[in-house]
Amino acid sequence: MLTQVAEGVLVHQSALLENNTVVVEGRDGVLLVDPGLTDGEMTCLANDLSESGRPVVAGFATHPDWDHALWHAGLGDAPRYGTARCAEYLRDLRSNEDWKTGVAEGLPPEIAGEVPLDLFGLITGLPAGTTRIPWDGPRIRIVEHPAHAPGHAALLIEERGVLVAGDMLSDVLVPMFDDDGDPIEDYLAGLQALEDVAGDVDVVVPGHGSFGGAGEVRARIDLDRAYVHALRDGRTPDDPRIGPSAKPGWEWVSDLHAGQARSLVRRRSS
Repeated sequence: MLTQVAEGVLVHQSALLENNTVVVEGRDGVLLVDPGLTDGEMTCLANDLSESGRPVVAGFATHPDWDHALWHAGLGDAPRYGTARCAEYLRDLRSNEDWKTGVAEGLPPEIAGEVPLDLFGLITGLPAGTTRIPWDGPRIRIVEHPAHAPGHAALLIEERGVLVAGDMLSDVLVPMFDDDGDPIEDYLAGLQALEDVAGDVDVVVPGHGSFGGAGEVRARIDLDRAYVHALRDGRTPDDPRIGPSAKPGWEWVSDLHAGQARSLVRRRSS
């Protein structure tokens, strides 16, 4: 089911991890951002778009995590874009002979047999420094930053005031760090990049969880920054996404948080 969040911008949410696929209407068709997760969900999405006369003319992967770089034959063979670093990461991953086995082993067991991997990661990297999606639709600014994953990018649909945040600004997931580089400082830099465009945002759509209105983007940036600062300073975050106040069914996020905290302690002591 597609839910409209702004004029010409719709969201399809997956059942298991509340992944948000974003559909942006253009003149000749739609841009599809981070389609997922299962064969059934993507078939349903493809059928909904086809029946409403909205062909897919372009795709975009906000980052190279398995659940954001999927594709389905039913969506057609439109060009699929990502940042240069995102595409390079995926190209290197797929160059390994047993890449599909490795990706499959990391899938949630509930849907492991239902995730189509043949077209996973086939992303065309945009030249480094590209700031716009090359398509015949609303102007979409690419906000690349170092947080969470290699080549991560948020998208600002300028004419609609919608920020597609990728795996950041979630109301169900705490910030998740990339183990490379400086996890804390990289994440803070990513939050700053999003804050720099927050004044132009009326709707924020995270990679997982619910979308929020104009005031929500700054509140989520503040919440994520407070979490990162707490881990940086060795404190326990006062965060509604972990502990007893976590959303039912998302209690495992507390384990994710605990693992990140231990990892940062090890990095400091090494």
